[in-house]
Amino acid sequence: MKVPLLDLKAQYAPLKEEISKTVLEIMDSQYFIGGPYLKECEVAVSKYSRAKHCVGCSSGSDAIIISLLALGIKPGDEVIVPSFTFFATAGAVAIIGAKPVFVDVLEDTFNMDYRSVEKAITNKTKAIIAVDLYGQTADLDKIQAIAKKNKIGFIEDAAQSIGAEYKGKRVGEVAELTTISFYPAKNLGAFGDAGAVLTNDDRLKEKLVMLREHGSSDRYYHKMVGMNARLDAIQAAIVLKKLKKLDDWTQGRQKNAKIYYDLFEEAGLGDLVITPKVADYSTRHIFNQFVIRTKKRDELKTYLQNKEIASAVFYPLGLHMQECFRFTGSKEGDLPVTEKLCHEVLALPIYPELTREQLGYVVDNIRDFYRN
Repeated sequence: MKVPLLDLKAQYAPLKEEISKTVLEIMDSQYFIGGPYLKECEVAVSKYSRAKHCVGCSSGSDAIIISLLALGIKPGDEVIVPSFTFFATAGAVAIIGAKPVFVDVLEDTFNMDYRSVEKAITNKTKAIIAVDLYGQTADLDKIQAIAKKNKIGFIEDAAQSIGAEYKGKRVGEVAELTTISFYPAKNLGAFGDAGAVLTNDDRLKEKLVMLREHGSSDRYYHKMVGMNARLDAIQAAIVLKKLKKLDDWTQGRQKNAKIYYDLFEEAGLGDLVITPKVADYSTRHIFNQFVIRTKKRDELKTYLQNKEIASAVFYPLGLHMQECFRFTGSKEGDLPVTEKLCHEVLALPIYPELTREQLGYVVDNIRDFYRN
């Protein structure tokens, strides 16, 4: 039995006719930049996220960059980021000339350790970026309190968590700026690179709009140096159409996660396989990934591959140990939890179209691996 890590064709099939019709309408109109679909998409995403504003942009990475620029982050400033995350979180900081300051994460939730954040603050610190890893928010209140106490910016990197909730508040309601990725593999994905920034601040919203348009509010008149980070009409339309199905897909992911928890408990693997923890504050984990921990990660991954079960390692190396970030002075041994997780984490298939039979096949093979 084949079990892919993600099957986008299964997601696309029921939407094919509607999306194809919409794309053809845009092609006939030849209105590819801006336009009604962009505005409608921004309104719908902001409403869904319970945020006042949504500013569509070209990718989740660019969403972080323009958010940092909107906060006035400059070369030489420091921005605190978790090391255990996708490259873009810290890459956005470095690309504008600021210094990413790496902190550790919590072993049970994989998210930023707020205690490490407090210790990392210096007089050069200008912002904190908290990542909602795998579809569960970081402990936003604790991190936001540190930001307010030190009068620095707070960005929530929600590339993997649109629709998740923290103490009943939706992603987009809490942080000063919340960045979203619509990369195709995300729980809400476009047909290419796409992203957005959510904010409840009118002033920041206006800056974001200008920053994605080369710093211009009126064409050919530039109030600041921005970038070309626009969300094109086709991607906006696809996100808009798929947004209507997001809650159904989330329920499917949550259902599959529950099946996994039950099956792993029945398998009796104990500490050999650690399933992901749902934090007390997490009132809606959307399970963008279902990530287990095991000390025999690489051997298990190979075993599953031989059984035609796909899995993935998110992430094999902490950002503080990446070659391109040597200039930060970080080194191996600085962040022990991150370094431990990089050797243990393994993402299993969790997409909503999976059958119970497929999920059972995954867990049965993990159990067999440990019994052999």
